[in-house]
Amino acid sequence: MQGDIDRRIRLLDAALAVAIGAAVLAAACAASRPDTLDLLLMAAGTLALAGHRWAPRAVLAVTTVAMLGYVVHAHPGSWAAFPVLAAVHTAARGGRRAWAVAAGTLFLAGYFTVLIVAAPDAQDTVERTLLLLGWFVCAGVTGLIDKNWQAYLRQTEQRALDAERNREETALRRAGEERLRIARELHDSLTHSISIVKLQAGVAVHLARKRGSEVEPALLAIQEASGEAMRELRATLEVLRTDVVAPGTGLDRIDELAERARTAGIELSVTVTGVERTLPSDVDRAAYRIVQEALTNVARHADRARTSIELVYGEHVLTVRVDDQGPGAPGDAVTAGTGLTGMGERVRALGGTLAAASRPDGGFSVRAELPLQTSGTIV
Repeated sequence: MQGDIDRRIRLLDAALAVAIGAAVLAAACAASRPDTLDLLLMAAGTLALAGHRWAPRAVLAVTTVAMLGYVVHAHPGSWAAFPVLAAVHTAARGGRRAWAVAAGTLFLAGYFTVLIVAAPDAQDTVERTLLLLGWFVCAGVTGLIDKNWQAYLRQTEQRALDAERNREETALRRAGEERLRIARELHDSLTHSISIVKLQAGVAVHLARKRGSEVEPALLAIQEASGEAMRELRATLEVLRTDVVAPGTGLDRIDELAERARTAGIELSVTVTGVERTLPSDVDRAAYRIVQEALTNVARHADRARTSIELVYGEHVLTVRVDDQGPGAPGDAVTAGTGLTGMGERVRALGGTLAAASRPDGGFSVRAELPLQTSGTIV
Protein backbone atom coordinates (compact mmCIF):
# COMPACT_ATOMS: atom_id res chain seq x y z
CA MET A 1 0.00 0.00 0.00
CA GLN A 2 2.73 2.47 0.99
CA GLY A 3 4.73 1.41 -2.05
CA ASP A 4 1.81 2.23 -4.34
CA ILE A 5 1.46 5.67 -2.74
CA ASP A 6 5.18 6.39 -3.17
CA ARG A 7 5.02 5.30 -6.79
CA ARG A 8 2.08 7.62 -7.49
CA ILE A 9 3.91 10.52 -5.84
CA ARG A 10 7.00 9.89 -7.96
CA LEU A 11 4.91 9.77 -11.13
CA LEU A 12 3.15 13.01 -10.18
CA ASP A 13 6.46 14.78 -9.49
CA ALA A 14 7.85 13.55 -12.80
CA ALA A 15 4.75 14.76 -14.65
CA LEU A 16 5.03 18.22 -13.04
CA ALA A 17 8.72 18.41 -13.94
CA VAL A 18 7.96 17.51 -17.55
CA ALA A 19 5.15 20.10 -17.64
CA ILE A 20 7.50 22.82 -16.35
CA GLY A 21 10.13 21.77 -18.88
CA ALA A 22 7.59 21.91 -21.70
CA ALA A 23 6.47 25.41 -20.64
CA VAL A 24 10.05 26.69 -20.47
CA LEU A 25 10.87 25.14 -23.86
CA ALA A 26 7.78 26.69 -25.44
CA ALA A 27 8.71 30.12 -24.08
CA ALA A 28 12.29 29.69 -25.30
CA CYS A 29 11.16 28.70 -28.79
CA ALA A 30 8.76 31.64 -28.92
CA ALA A 31 11.52 34.09 -27.98
CA SER A 32 14.37 32.65 -30.08
CA ARG A 33 15.76 29.45 -31.50
CA PRO A 34 17.60 27.63 -28.65
CA ASP A 35 20.74 25.71 -29.56
CA THR A 36 21.85 22.34 -28.19
CA LEU A 37 23.51 23.80 -25.09
CA ASP A 38 20.38 25.76 -24.27
CA LEU A 39 18.25 22.63 -24.57
CA LEU A 40 20.60 20.66 -22.32
CA LEU A 41 20.62 23.38 -19.66
CA MET A 42 16.83 23.71 -19.74
CA ALA A 43 16.38 19.93 -19.53
CA ALA A 44 18.76 19.68 -16.58
CA GLY A 45 17.18 22.63 -14.77
CA THR A 46 13.58 21.44 -15.16
CA LEU A 47 13.68 17.64 -15.14
CA ALA A 48 15.76 17.67 -11.95
CA LEU A 49 12.64 18.95 -10.15
CA ALA A 50 11.22 15.40 -10.27
CA GLY A 51 13.51 14.41 -7.39
CA HIS A 52 12.83 17.33 -5.06
CA ARG A 53 11.26 15.07 -2.34
CA TRP A 54 14.24 12.73 -2.11
CA ALA A 55 17.23 15.07 -2.78
CA PRO A 56 15.99 18.65 -2.22
CA ARG A 57 19.42 20.29 -1.80
CA ALA A 58 20.84 18.62 -4.90
CA VAL A 59 17.76 19.51 -6.95
CA LEU A 60 17.93 23.15 -5.78
CA ALA A 61 21.63 23.37 -6.68
CA VAL A 62 21.27 21.69 -10.09
CA THR A 63 18.23 23.75 -11.08
CA THR A 64 19.77 27.06 -9.98
CA VAL A 65 23.13 26.44 -11.67
CA ALA A 66 21.60 25.07 -14.90
CA MET A 67 19.08 27.88 -15.33
CA LEU A 68 21.67 30.50 -14.41
CA GLY A 69 23.95 29.00 -17.04
CA TYR A 70 21.09 29.25 -19.54
CA VAL A 71 20.55 32.92 -18.60
CA VAL A 72 24.25 33.68 -19.11
CA HIS A 73 24.35 31.86 -22.45
CA ALA A 74 21.04 32.87 -24.05
CA HIS A 75 19.91 36.05 -22.23
CA PRO A 76 16.25 34.88 -22.01
CA GLY A 77 13.34 36.66 -20.43
CA SER A 78 12.10 36.46 -16.85
CA TRP A 79 10.33 33.18 -17.53
CA ALA A 80 13.72 31.42 -17.25
CA ALA A 81 13.43 31.85 -13.47
CA PHE A 82 10.30 29.68 -13.25
CA PRO A 83 12.11 26.35 -12.52
CA VAL A 84 14.23 28.08 -9.88
CA LEU A 85 11.07 29.50 -8.29
CA ALA A 86 9.63 25.97 -8.09
CA ALA A 87 12.86 24.67 -6.51
CA VAL A 88 12.91 27.53 -3.97
CA HIS A 89 9.28 26.81 -3.07
CA THR A 90 9.94 23.11 -2.44
CA ALA A 91 13.09 23.88 -0.44
CA ALA A 92 11.21 26.32 1.81
CA ARG A 93 8.39 23.82 2.22
CA GLY A 94 10.94 21.25 3.37
CA GLY A 95 12.30 23.63 6.02
CA ARG A 96 15.53 24.52 4.15
CA ARG A 97 15.08 28.26 4.20
CA ALA A 98 18.79 29.12 4.17
CA TRP A 99 19.32 27.05 1.03
CA ALA A 100 16.29 28.65 -0.62
CA VAL A 101 17.53 32.17 0.19
CA ALA A 102 21.03 31.36 -1.08
CA ALA A 103 19.74 29.90 -4.35
CA GLY A 104 17.36 32.81 -4.95
CA THR A 105 20.06 35.38 -4.18
CA LEU A 106 22.57 33.64 -6.48
CA PHE A 107 20.12 33.48 -9.38
CA LEU A 108 18.96 37.09 -8.96
CA ALA A 109 22.53 38.34 -8.74
CA GLY A 110 23.49 36.47 -11.91
CA TYR A 111 20.34 37.55 -13.71
CA PHE A 112 20.90 41.21 -12.75
CA THR A 113 24.54 41.07 -13.85
CA VAL A 114 23.68 39.57 -17.24
CA LEU A 115 20.95 42.16 -17.89
CA ILE A 116 23.01 45.15 -16.79
CA VAL A 117 25.87 44.09 -19.05
CA ALA A 118 23.69 43.24 -22.04
CA ALA A 119 21.22 46.17 -21.84
CA PRO A 120 22.17 49.79 -21.17
CA ASP A 121 18.72 50.60 -19.69
CA ALA A 122 19.47 50.32 -15.96
CA GLN A 123 15.90 51.25 -14.93
CA ASP A 124 14.36 48.40 -16.92
CA THR A 125 16.94 45.99 -15.51
CA VAL A 126 16.21 47.04 -11.94
CA GLU A 127 12.45 46.79 -12.48
CA ARG A 128 12.70 43.29 -13.96
CA THR A 129 15.04 42.17 -11.15
CA LEU A 130 12.74 43.62 -8.47
CA LEU A 131 9.79 41.87 -10.09
CA LEU A 132 11.66 38.58 -9.94
CA LEU A 133 12.62 39.33 -6.33
CA GLY A 134 8.93 39.63 -5.49
CA TRP A 135 8.25 36.29 -7.15
CA PHE A 136 11.06 34.65 -5.20
CA VAL A 137 9.72 36.07 -1.95
CA CYS A 138 6.25 34.73 -2.82
CA ALA A 139 7.73 31.30 -3.62
CA GLY A 140 9.52 31.17 -0.27
CA VAL A 141 6.50 32.43 1.69
CA THR A 142 4.10 29.98 0.05
CA GLY A 143 6.58 27.17 0.77
CA LEU A 144 6.65 28.14 4.46
CA ILE A 145 2.86 28.38 4.55
CA ASP A 146 2.58 24.93 3.00
CA LYS A 147 5.09 23.57 5.55
CA ASN A 148 3.14 25.06 8.47
CA TRP A 149 -0.14 23.76 7.04
CA GLN A 150 1.23 20.23 6.77
CA ALA A 151 2.49 20.47 10.35
CA TYR A 152 -0.95 21.66 11.46
CA LEU A 153 -2.60 18.72 9.70
CA ARG A 154 -0.20 16.28 11.37
CA GLN A 155 -0.88 17.82 14.77
CA THR A 156 -4.63 17.65 14.15
CA GLU A 157 -4.36 14.00 13.16
CA GLN A 158 -2.24 13.26 16.24
CA ARG A 159 -4.75 15.02 18.49
CA ALA A 160 -7.54 12.96 16.93
CA LEU A 161 -5.56 9.77 17.57
CA ASP A 162 -4.87 10.85 21.15
CA ALA A 163 -8.55 11.63 21.67
CA GLU A 164 -9.54 8.22 20.29
CA ARG A 165 -7.00 6.53 22.54
CA ASN A 166 -8.32 8.48 25.53
CA ARG A 167 -11.87 7.43 24.68
CA GLU A 168 -10.79 3.79 24.50
CA GLU A 169 -8.96 4.08 27.82
CA THR A 170 -12.01 5.72 29.39
CA ALA A 171 -14.27 2.99 28.03
CA LEU A 172 -11.93 0.29 29.37
CA ARG A 173 -11.78 1.98 32.76
CA ARG A 174 -15.55 2.24 32.93
CA ALA A 175 -15.88 -1.39 31.86
CA GLY A 176 -13.48 -2.37 34.63
CA GLU A 177 -15.47 -0.36 37.16
CA GLU A 178 -18.67 -2.01 35.97
CA ARG A 179 -17.09 -5.47 36.29
CA LEU A 180 -16.10 -4.66 39.87
CA ARG A 181 -19.62 -3.47 40.65
CA ILE A 182 -21.11 -6.67 39.20
CA ALA A 183 -18.60 -8.75 41.13
CA ARG A 184 -19.58 -7.06 44.38
CA GLU A 185 -23.30 -7.55 43.67
CA LEU A 186 -22.81 -11.22 42.80
CA HIS A 187 -20.71 -11.79 45.90
CA ASP A 188 -23.18 -10.08 48.20
CA SER A 189 -26.30 -11.72 46.72
CA LEU A 190 -25.33 -15.22 45.52
CA THR A 191 -22.39 -16.24 47.69
CA HIS A 192 -24.39 -15.97 50.90
CA SER A 193 -27.35 -17.94 49.53
CA ILE A 194 -25.23 -20.73 48.06
CA SER A 195 -23.21 -20.94 51.26
CA ILE A 196 -26.43 -21.42 53.26
CA VAL A 197 -27.58 -24.19 50.86
CA LYS A 198 -24.21 -25.94 51.10
CA LEU A 199 -24.18 -25.60 54.89
CA GLN A 200 -27.72 -26.93 55.32
CA ALA A 201 -27.04 -29.86 52.97
CA GLY A 202 -23.85 -30.67 54.86
CA VAL A 203 -25.69 -30.58 58.20
CA ALA A 204 -28.44 -32.85 56.84
CA VAL A 205 -25.87 -35.36 55.52
CA HIS A 206 -24.01 -35.28 58.84
CA LEU A 207 -27.17 -35.85 60.89
CA ALA A 208 -28.31 -38.68 58.64
CA ARG A 209 -24.98 -40.46 58.97
CA LYS A 210 -24.95 -39.84 62.70
CA ARG A 211 -28.33 -41.54 63.06
CA GLY A 212 -27.13 -44.39 60.86
CA SER A 213 -29.67 -43.59 58.15
CA GLU A 214 -29.00 -43.91 54.46
CA VAL A 215 -28.20 -40.55 52.93
CA GLU A 216 -30.47 -39.70 50.04
CA PRO A 217 -28.57 -39.41 46.68
CA ALA A 218 -30.42 -36.15 45.98
CA LEU A 219 -29.07 -34.68 49.21
CA LEU A 220 -25.52 -35.68 48.30
CA ALA A 221 -26.04 -34.19 44.86
CA ILE A 222 -27.21 -30.92 46.44
CA GLN A 223 -24.17 -30.84 48.70
CA GLU A 224 -21.76 -31.49 45.84
CA ALA A 225 -23.52 -29.15 43.41
CA SER A 226 -23.55 -26.32 45.92
CA GLY A 227 -19.83 -26.79 46.57
CA GLU A 228 -19.14 -26.77 42.83
CA ALA A 229 -21.32 -23.69 42.43
CA MET A 230 -19.29 -21.91 45.10
CA ARG A 231 -16.02 -22.78 43.35
CA GLU A 232 -17.25 -21.62 39.97
CA LEU A 233 -18.76 -18.46 41.42
CA ARG A 234 -15.43 -17.59 43.04
CA ALA A 235 -13.66 -18.24 39.72
CA THR A 236 -16.16 -16.03 37.90
CA LEU A 237 -15.75 -13.27 40.45
CA GLU A 238 -11.98 -13.52 40.02
CA VAL A 239 -12.40 -13.04 36.26
CA LEU A 240 -14.61 -10.01 36.81
CA ARG A 241 -12.14 -8.47 39.22
CA THR A 242 -8.88 -9.16 37.38
CA ASP A 243 -9.95 -9.94 33.76
CA VAL A 244 -7.81 -13.10 34.01
CA VAL A 245 -9.57 -16.39 33.50
CA ALA A 246 -8.87 -18.93 36.21
CA PRO A 247 -8.06 -22.53 35.20
CA GLY A 248 -10.26 -25.47 36.03
CA THR A 249 -13.37 -24.85 33.91
CA GLY A 250 -12.40 -26.77 30.80
CA LEU A 251 -12.77 -30.20 29.26
CA ASP A 252 -10.10 -31.55 31.60
CA ARG A 253 -12.98 -31.72 34.12
CA ILE A 254 -15.48 -33.39 31.80
CA ASP A 255 -15.23 -36.66 33.73
CA GLU A 256 -15.98 -34.87 36.99
CA LEU A 257 -18.94 -33.14 35.37
CA ALA A 258 -20.23 -36.46 34.02
CA GLU A 259 -19.87 -38.11 37.42
CA ARG A 260 -21.93 -35.38 39.07
CA ALA A 261 -24.61 -35.85 36.41
CA ARG A 262 -24.68 -39.61 37.08
CA THR A 263 -24.96 -38.91 40.82
CA ALA A 264 -27.97 -36.73 40.02
CA GLY A 265 -29.60 -39.73 38.30
CA ILE A 266 -28.72 -39.19 34.64
CA GLU A 267 -27.60 -42.27 32.73
CA LEU A 268 -24.71 -40.77 30.82
CA SER A 269 -22.11 -41.87 28.30
CA VAL A 270 -19.11 -39.85 27.09
CA THR A 271 -17.44 -40.50 23.73
CA VAL A 272 -14.28 -38.76 22.52
CA THR A 273 -13.09 -39.15 18.93
CA GLY A 274 -10.11 -37.62 17.18
CA VAL A 275 -6.76 -36.74 18.67
CA GLU A 276 -7.17 -35.12 22.06
CA ARG A 277 -4.92 -32.10 22.50
CA THR A 278 -4.65 -28.84 24.35
CA LEU A 279 -7.32 -26.45 23.15
CA PRO A 280 -7.35 -22.65 23.12
CA SER A 281 -8.53 -21.57 26.56
CA ASP A 282 -11.67 -19.83 25.28
CA VAL A 283 -12.71 -22.88 23.22
CA ASP A 284 -11.96 -25.24 26.11
CA ARG A 285 -14.01 -23.16 28.51
CA ALA A 286 -16.91 -22.67 26.10
CA ALA A 287 -17.12 -26.41 25.38
CA TYR A 288 -17.23 -27.17 29.10
CA ARG A 289 -19.98 -24.61 29.67
CA ILE A 290 -22.04 -25.94 26.77
CA VAL A 291 -21.91 -29.50 28.13
CA GLN A 292 -22.65 -28.23 31.64
CA GLU A 293 -25.70 -26.24 30.50
CA ALA A 294 -26.96 -29.10 28.31
CA LEU A 295 -26.80 -31.52 31.27
CA THR A 296 -28.59 -28.97 33.45
CA ASN A 297 -31.38 -28.81 30.87
CA VAL A 298 -31.57 -32.62 30.82
CA ALA A 299 -32.04 -32.65 34.58
CA ARG A 300 -34.64 -29.89 34.51
CA HIS A 301 -36.61 -30.55 31.34
CA ALA A 302 -35.91 -34.12 30.18
CA ASP A 303 -36.61 -35.98 33.44
CA ARG A 304 -32.96 -37.12 33.72
CA ALA A 305 -33.28 -39.14 30.52
CA ARG A 306 -30.46 -41.22 29.08
CA THR A 307 -27.92 -38.84 27.57
CA SER A 308 -24.80 -39.09 25.45
CA ILE A 309 -21.94 -36.63 25.15
CA GLU A 310 -19.75 -36.70 22.05
CA LEU A 311 -16.56 -34.67 21.61
CA VAL A 312 -14.98 -34.72 18.17
CA TYR A 313 -11.49 -33.23 17.82
CA GLY A 314 -11.12 -32.14 14.22
CA GLU A 315 -8.17 -30.45 12.58
CA HIS A 316 -9.75 -27.01 12.69
CA VAL A 317 -13.02 -27.50 14.60
CA LEU A 318 -14.07 -29.00 17.91
CA THR A 319 -17.58 -30.49 17.73
CA VAL A 320 -19.57 -30.84 20.95
CA ARG A 321 -22.79 -32.84 20.84
CA VAL A 322 -25.17 -33.66 23.70
CA ASP A 323 -28.19 -35.86 22.86
CA ASP A 324 -30.86 -36.95 25.32
CA GLN A 325 -33.74 -39.40 24.98
CA GLY A 326 -36.18 -37.24 26.87
CA PRO A 327 -39.93 -36.95 26.37
CA GLY A 328 -39.66 -34.32 23.64
CA ALA A 329 -41.41 -35.28 20.41
CA PRO A 330 -40.04 -34.72 16.91
CA GLY A 331 -40.96 -31.27 15.61
CA ASP A 332 -41.62 -29.77 19.05
CA ALA A 333 -41.03 -26.04 19.10
CA VAL A 334 -37.98 -24.92 21.05
CA THR A 335 -38.26 -21.89 23.27
CA ALA A 336 -34.80 -20.48 23.89
CA GLY A 337 -34.38 -19.67 27.54
CA THR A 338 -31.44 -18.11 29.31
CA GLY A 339 -29.36 -21.30 28.99
CA LEU A 340 -29.72 -21.76 25.24
CA THR A 341 -29.32 -18.03 24.69
CA GLY A 342 -26.06 -18.10 26.66
CA MET A 343 -24.84 -21.09 24.64
CA GLY A 344 -25.52 -19.23 21.41
CA GLU A 345 -23.71 -16.13 22.63
CA ARG A 346 -20.64 -18.15 23.60
CA VAL A 347 -20.51 -19.99 20.29
CA ARG A 348 -21.07 -16.88 18.17
CA ALA A 349 -18.38 -14.99 20.11
CA LEU A 350 -15.92 -17.66 18.97
CA GLY A 351 -17.13 -17.64 15.36
CA GLY A 352 -18.80 -21.05 15.63
CA THR A 353 -22.28 -22.45 15.04
CA LEU A 354 -24.89 -23.88 17.39
CA ALA A 355 -27.87 -26.10 16.60
CA ALA A 356 -30.36 -26.93 19.36
CA ALA A 357 -33.52 -28.78 18.31
CA SER A 358 -35.70 -31.82 18.85
CA ARG A 359 -34.32 -35.12 17.55
CA PRO A 360 -36.13 -37.01 14.77
CA ASP A 361 -36.55 -40.06 17.04
CA GLY A 362 -37.49 -38.06 20.13
CA GLY A 363 -35.53 -36.21 22.74
CA PHE A 364 -33.36 -33.14 22.30
CA SER A 365 -29.99 -32.47 20.72
CA VAL A 366 -27.43 -29.72 21.18
CA ARG A 367 -24.61 -29.52 18.64
CA ALA A 368 -21.88 -26.86 18.69
CA GLU A 369 -18.98 -26.45 16.28
CA LEU A 370 -16.16 -24.34 17.70
CA PRO A 371 -13.27 -23.19 15.47
CA LEU A 372 -9.89 -23.73 17.04
CA GLN A 373 -8.39 -20.45 15.81
CA THR A 374 -10.09 -17.86 17.98
CA SER A 375 -9.38 -14.86 20.11
CA GLY A 376 -11.19 -13.29 23.03
CA THR A 377 -12.24 -13.98 26.57
CA ILE A 378 -15.35 -16.05 27.17
CA VAL A 379 -16.26 -16.46 30.83
